[in-house]
Amino acid sequence: MMRPSNDLPEVYLCRDPIDFRKGINSLAVLVEDTLSLNPFSETLFVFCNRRRNRVKILYWEHSGFCLWQKRLEKSRFHWPRKQQGDTVSLTGQQLNWLLDGYDISRMKPHEKLYFSSVL
Repeated sequence: MMRPSNDLPEVYLCRDPIDFRKGINSLAVLVEDTLSLNPFSETLFVFCNRRRNRVKILYWEHSGFCLWQKRLEKSRFHWPRKQQGDTVSLTGQQLNWLLDGYDISRMKPHEKLYFSSVL
């Protein structure tokens, strides 16, 4: 299974939906021109479609761009749309929560539980 590492220091989500016919070149231009970020940095750039049932992740890996895509069959991603600006900054863990279906606008993981015995 291919998943982003939870240890990623920073991930950028494009807040607004994009035309999903865009490929690597168009997404790299969008990152640089519209989001004013460096597409060649060691960062993931995440995009969704208007129906919020597809996600694309663009990143630079040493000598070329990589593009990863996930399509949901029945659900939708909980995309943060009420925040200011064109981008939302996340950690790798928060991106994986988003990909798993959690609402990241709350930015809270499940409550950590502590037990001393199973009996």
